[in-house]
Amino acid sequence: MRVYREKKAFTILELLLCIGFVGVFVVLFFLQKVNVEAMRRDENRKTAINAMYYALEEGYFEENGYYPEEIKDSGALPWIDPNLFTDPIGVNLWDEGSNYSYEAANCKEGKCKEYVLKATMEKEEDFIKTSRR
Repeated sequence: MRVYREKKAFTILELLLCIGFVGVFVVLFFLQKVNVEAMRRDENRKTAINAMYYALEEGYFEENGYYPEEIKDSGALPWIDPNLFTDPIGVNLWDEGSNYSYEAANCKEGKCKEYVLKATMEKEEDFIKTSRR
């Protein structure tokens, strides 16, 4: 008498189901990775704006008694790392298309009494710092 063993194997449906689950997890992983990277860039923007803000308040204003009309290069605020003037997409504060902006107000002969620093964020509202004097 012959004994036949059952062959154990996956059916096409089981394989497709497993591939589908793996595909969904891969998509979710990459979507979450994109969100985490955007949040990291936003945190870098906040760090840069805060550094510029404190350099303007504690460095520039304390030394000169006014704020600059514009920031054309990193030499305007030598107290901070020059790399902070470059946003996460690689554009400098003083170049067009930057996520950062500096707008001076109430100026007379290049000496300003107020300013607004702003970073355009990806995952949250724009980050804005204004002069405190």
